[in-house]
Amino acid sequence: MAPRRVKPSLYVSVDVEADGPIPGPYSMLSLGAAVAGVQDGEGFTAADPEERTFYRELKPISEEFVPEALAVSGLDRARLGTEGAGPGRAMREFADWVRAAGTEAGDQPVMCGYPASYDWTFLYWYLIRFTGESPFGHSGCLDMKTLYAARAGLPLRAVAKGTMPRELLSRRRHTHHALDDAIEQAELFANLMTWPGPSRC
Repeated sequence: MAPRRVKPSLYVSVDVEADGPIPGPYSMLSLGAAVAGVQDGEGFTAADPEERTFYRELKPISEEFVPEALAVSGLDRARLGTEGAGPGRAMREFADWVRAAGTEAGDQPVMCGYPASYDWTFLYWYLIRFTGESPFGHSGCLDMKTLYAARAGLPLRAVAKGTMPRELLSRRRHTHHALDDAIEQAELFANLMTWPGPSRC
């Protein structure tokens, strides 16, 4: 029996800055993405995370915001109201970018985030609300915290970047600029994918 062909996965590190905890009442203000690498039946190949990137700042979709959440990104809602991209245009451009990034080898895009739960919630909601579809499907996301917990044999709630071995972490600063953080997390993801696991000596 011939071996089943495995379609490669194209991992896209995504970071979202938003002004509240959930989409709809609150707004995605910026979106950054970087190609982290490709995995096929032979293994994982890391990409240069600065080579293929995407960044947009978006117009807010409501008047509501949480001041503490807004302060994290340092973005100006009034400026974004006039200069930010409309969410429909931004999400169509993002979906086109994702599809183009995976076109060469027929790769299937997978979003990866740290933690994916927050960024995926905004990303998927915005994609469906403003474009009607997602290049990642409805479940094409991978959480880096879960990946590390499983490989390290740790309970998920015990995991934070501060608990990870230093060699796994990017040397870049976490700035809360969506593109900076997407690139930083792409490096973390590549390190996790090639990590042999914790030393058991």
